[in-house]
Amino acid sequence: MSLSGKVAVVTGGASGIGRAICLQLARDGAAVSVWDLNGEGAEETVAMITGAGGSAIACVGDAAAATAISASVARTHAELGPITILVNNAGITGFCRFQEITEDMMDRMMQINIKGPFLCVQAVIPDMLAAGWGRVVNISSSSAQTGAPMMAHYAASKGGVIGLTKALAREYADKGITVNNIPPGFIDTPMLRASPVDIEHQAAVNSPMKRAGQPEDIAAACSYLVSEAAGYVTGHTLSVNGGRVMY
Repeated sequence: MSLSGKVAVVTGGASGIGRAICLQLARDGAAVSVWDLNGEGAEETVAMITGAGGSAIACVGDAAAATAISASVARTHAELGPITILVNNAGITGFCRFQEITEDMMDRMMQINIKGPFLCVQAVIPDMLAAGWGRVVNISSSSAQTGAPMMAHYAASKGGVIGLTKALAREYADKGITVNNIPPGFIDTPMLRASPVDIEHQAAVNSPMKRAGQPEDIAAACSYLVSEAAGYVTGHTLSVNGGRVMY
């Protein structure tokens, strides 16, 4: 499933799922613009891509801030070309009792997890419309599908991502642009390991496969959704969770 000649933007590409997606899309032939607040990590991802013979740049900035997004789009245009693949992966998580979630905590969660993807799509959709071809993949969460205690603000933000996906899919379906989302289950990433979640225990309890997934599992699903092979797939929620959610 070659992506030769395509330019992909991956937000949150400095580590974990985002890095795995960057590496996979580069292997598929895309030039990759790695966006992240973590400049060192983004440069490491770029080095891994270019070291393997691929093409990539690192854009350091906040993928939930319009000015930073505009600057990253401009640099990507100048160095790689028009953007026809966008993977909205950047996000934050949080664990807190519902009655202790503050307005500031809720605002920050929504700013990064739902407003960020909204702004990024708005910024790159003109390139896709001009090309008559585009792929948007939003990374949501299985917590939005099932609900999750101590994560009301997070589950709500990721539920918004699923809703945004479906709305955009309908709006752009006749323009050659597909919009889909992937809700990961328990994936072994630095962010999850930094949380109070016991990955192995939760995976054993909640996943029929009795194990956590790897970032590469999400990257493989993303590779399919941005390919020509998925040209008739849009508005879809492709669950990658070891059987945790089966619908």
